[in-house]
Amino acid sequence: MARRGRPQTRARRGAPRDRRPADDVMSVLGRTVQEIQSALRNGRVTGTTRTKFQAAALMLREERVRVRADDAIGERQRTERLKRLDETARSLAMASVRDQGLLALLDDDAVVSDAARSMRRDMLRKAGVEAPVEEEAAPAPVETPFATPSKPQVVPQSVVSRQMANPFLAPDFSAPRPAGPRPTPLTGWELLGPLLRSFERAAPGASACMTLPEPAGRTTRAGQELMPHQAGLVASASAGHRTFLLADEPGLGKTAQALLAAEAANAYPLLVVVPNVVKTNWVREAGIWTPRRKATAIHGDGNTVDGFADIVVINYEVLDRHQGWLGDFGFRGMVVDEAHFIKNKSSQRSRHVLELADRIRAFTARPLMMALTGTPLINDIEDFLAIWQFLGWIDGKKPRADLMDALTETGLNPADAGFDAAARRSVVNQGIVRRRKVDVAADIPARRIADLPVELDGPDGRSIRAAERELAHRMVQRYTDALVARGSGSLDGIDHDLVRQVARWEQKDAESSPNGDNVFAMMRRIGRAKAELAADYAVQLARSAGKVVFFAKHVDVMDAAEELFTAKGVRFSSIRGDQTNAVRQRNIDAFTGDPDVAVAVCSLTAAGVGINLQVASNIVLAELSWTAAEQTQAIDRSHRIGQSEPVTAWRILAAQTIDARIAGLIDAKAGLAAQALDGSGEQVGSSADVQHEALVALLTEALTDDQG
Repeated sequence: MARRGRPQTRARRGAPRDRRPADDVMSVLGRTVQEIQSALRNGRVTGTTRTKFQAAALMLREERVRVRADDAIGERQRTERLKRLDETARSLAMASVRDQGLLALLDDDAVVSDAARSMRRDMLRKAGVEAPVEEEAAPAPVETPFATPSKPQVVPQSVVSRQMANPFLAPDFSAPRPAGPRPTPLTGWELLGPLLRSFERAAPGASACMTLPEPAGRTTRAGQELMPHQAGLVASASAGHRTFLLADEPGLGKTAQALLAAEAANAYPLLVVVPNVVKTNWVREAGIWTPRRKATAIHGDGNTVDGFADIVVINYEVLDRHQGWLGDFGFRGMVVDEAHFIKNKSSQRSRHVLELADRIRAFTARPLMMALTGTPLINDIEDFLAIWQFLGWIDGKKPRADLMDALTETGLNPADAGFDAAARRSVVNQGIVRRRKVDVAADIPARRIADLPVELDGPDGRSIRAAERELAHRMVQRYTDALVARGSGSLDGIDHDLVRQVARWEQKDAESSPNGDNVFAMMRRIGRAKAELAADYAVQLARSAGKVVFFAKHVDVMDAAEELFTAKGVRFSSIRGDQTNAVRQRNIDAFTGDPDVAVAVCSLTAAGVGINLQVASNIVLAELSWTAAEQTQAIDRSHRIGQSEPVTAWRILAAQTIDARIAGLIDAKAGLAAQALDGSGEQVGSSADVQHEALVALLTEALTDDQG
C-alpha cells in the first residue's frame, strides 16, 4: 500500500525518467485552483470540488518534490518554479479557509481518496505528462475486531477494585439481537453514496430534526426546569429511542439533554468522551442534573478516577491508554461530545471511539449512543459517515438493519426520483436532532451566562495552586501575629472582624505593589494559563455556530489567543486600547462585514463600551471582570438592537482556584444568577468589594481548615 502523505513519484525500474514540462503543469494547476475558488464563491462545496481540491494538493506536493530533486535545471530556474508553486499553494490554502472540510484535507493524516488519485492522473495527462506508475500496493492487513492501542495500557487501581467486586459481569441480552442481514429489495445497491447525496440535494427548509414527543407541561429534573426543546429529546429517550445525533447550536443545553437521556434510559454506567476543555464541566453538569449519579473524570493515567462511578468522563487525548479496561467495563451507554472530532476514520482517535462503540454494542443489546456536535449537517456531509458508524446506523460499508429496514419501507431505490427525500427522512428518523437558537428563542433567556470550568493541568496549574496556598498561609500568619500582638493568643473560633482587617491589609499591599505575589498577580497568571483553553473553545464555537467575540483583560492573554487562532487557520480582528480610531474601526468593520473573519479579540476595557458587535451571538469571557457591570457591558456589545438571536456568554473559569470563587462573588454582589442575566446592568458593590471579599473567603477557609 502506498504511504499516505508522501508523493508517489517513484517509477518502475527501467522506466524513462519523468521530464515534466513545468509550464504546462503550472497551467493545469492554475486552472484547477481557479475552478475551486469559483465553486466556493458561487455556492456549496460538492464532492467533485473536494476531489478536485485534494487532487490539486497532491499534485502540488509531488511537483515541489520533483523540482527540488531535479538536477537538470539551474538554481535560478528551480527557485522561480518553486516560487510559482508556492503562490499556487497559497491560493489553494486561502480557498480552503472558506470551508473546514477542505482544510481537513490538508492534514497529514488525511486519507487520499481513489477519486482524487484518478483525477490527479487525468490532470497530469492534460499537462502532457505520463503519470508515474505508483508503487505496488502492499497486501491489505488482516482486519482485527479492535484497534491496537498506540500507547501502553493502564488500569487504574479503583477500576481493578470494581472488577474484583463484580467479577461475573454478564452481557445484557434483555433485547433480541438481529440474526444477521436479511435480504431486501435494496440488497446489492450501493447506498451510502446516495444517502450522502440526499443531504446535499435537500430542498430548502427540509427538516433536519426527527419528530420528538411533546413534553407534558413543565418538566423538571433534580429541581432544574427543562426548556421545552430539551424535554422533547428526554421524552424520546424515555419512550425507548436509543440513538441520537444531537446537533443543536451551542448554548441550547446539549450536555443536560445527554445526561438526562441517560437517566431516562438507565444507561449506566455511561462513558462520555469529550475535548479536554469541557471535561471538568461535564462532571459539574452531572452533579447539577443527575445528582444521584456519581460522576468521575479520568486525568492522565487515571490515578484519581472513581471506578465505582456511574458516569465516566474522559478526554480524547488520553483515550488510547485506557482503551483496554474501558472496553471491558460494561458500559450501557456512550456519549461523544464535539463528535466532528472523529470525522477522519483513519485517525487513532476515531478508531478508538468506533472500537469502544462496537464493544459496548457487543455487551449491551440496545445501548444509548449519542453524538453531540454543533456543526451544521449540510457541511461536509461525508464527515458524518464516522458519526453514523459510531451510532450503529451503518457498518462502514452499508446500512445496518434498522436503517436498512427504514429505507426498504420507503418502497424506493436510488434509481427512483423520490428516493433522495425519502432516504434523507429515513436517516433523520434514526435520531438526528437539530435546533437553532432562533428556532427556540422563546425557550431561552435573551441573554445568559454559561460557566465553563476548566482544569489547569501541568506546571502552570500546580504553580498557581501553590501560589494560592502561599497567599492563604501568609494571611493566616498575619492573622496569628495580630492575635499575639493584642494579647489574645489562641482564640476559640474565628475573629471575623480581624479576618476582614487582615484582608484589608493584604489588599492595600497588593494595590501598592500590583506586580508582587498577591491576588492581582495571581489572577493575571490564571488568565494566562486559561488563554489557550479559552481560545480553543472559541475556535469550536466559531466552526459550529458562526462569529464569536473573545474578551480578555490583559494584552498577553489576547496575544496567546491570537497565536492559537493563527495556528488553527481562524481569521480574527483585534480591538485593543492602543489602536488609533481609524485602525480600531477598520478592525470592527472587518469582523462585522467580512464573513471569513470569525473572531473578534477584544480588550475588556477598550472594547467593553461604545461598539456594536451584534453579528455574533456567542461571547467567550477568557478572564473575569472585577464587577458585574463591566461584564454586562461586554455582553451588551452583542446583545443590542439588531441582534436576532439569544446571546450566550461563555465564562471560562479555572476550577479549584480563586477564579471560581471570584465569579461567585461577582454574581452575588450584583444579585444576578450565574445562568441568567436580567439585563439591568446595575452595579451593586465595587471592584474593591469583590477583591476584599475574595481575600476574606480565602483566609476564612484556611483558618477553618487549620482549626478543623
